[in-house]
Amino acid sequence: MKAYIFPGQGSQFVGMGLDLYENHTVAQELFEKANDILGFSITDIMFEGTAEDLKQTNVTQPAIFLHSVILSQVLGDSFQPDMVAGHSLGEFSALVANQTLKFEDGLKLVAQRAEAMQKACELQPGTMAAVLGMADEEVARICEDTSGIVVAANFNCPGQLVISGEVDAINTACEALKEAGARRALVLPVGGAFHSPLMEPAREELAEAIASTSFSTPSCPIYQNVSTTAVSDQGQIKQNLIAQLTSPVKWTQSVQQMIKDGASQFIEVGPGKVLQGLVKKIDNKVEVGSA
Repeated sequence: MKAYIFPGQGSQFVGMGLDLYENHTVAQELFEKANDILGFSITDIMFEGTAEDLKQTNVTQPAIFLHSVILSQVLGDSFQPDMVAGHSLGEFSALVANQTLKFEDGLKLVAQRAEAMQKACELQPGTMAAVLGMADEEVARICEDTSGIVVAANFNCPGQLVISGEVDAINTACEALKEAGARRALVLPVGGAFHSPLMEPAREELAEAIASTSFSTPSCPIYQNVSTTAVSDQGQIKQNLIAQLTSPVKWTQSVQQMIKDGASQFIEVGPGKVLQGLVKKIDNKVEVGSA
């Protein structure tokens, strides 16, 4: 069975999507439509902006979404997923790919999500840190024992986890993690504490937008970050999507469940190869590739 997987923030690069724009009419039309919907020329930033421009949350998230979704559209009839999943932001790309969301609605939600997250970051500064070489349970325990807000936020693959929270709490937790034997505990250059309770204002804002957006019956199940299991019910998909902003991204568990349910090939749709690397670390027997 084929599982198509969609990357999240961090996979962007200058020039992303240009080949699609130049070689496919359908891609050109969708990119131009995106410029209209967003109210600025995201294609200029994607194709010839600076890495700094592309790093702004309100640009990064729509840019990765567009690259992934347009790539899946360009594949045409050869795009036949048995199941889909997305890492954080990638969940929106996956939901357009499996026909739960219309392209326009998906893009609007992603733009609103980026805006809401940016506002939440400015309201209450926070950060994230990568933790390597330590069992998930041990990382989660140390976070719980640290005063202030700090939580396990991304379960990327065994031995690679990201924690998220208040700046001081993250720094304290990093010291404790290194003392407890973590190979590395490194603060990341991110704009805020994503997938932590500090994103609550963004969750509330996005909840309203998602509630008023029309979702259709998916063409195949999505394995969501919050539930890690196959979901096809629109109501449940909405709930999980709303909860995602303040909940951990359980990528390891989602991939393990997809394999258990029959996935033997994982195809990454979008910029970069981050997810392929993670899938291989989760289970090196499965086949991975790019769309």
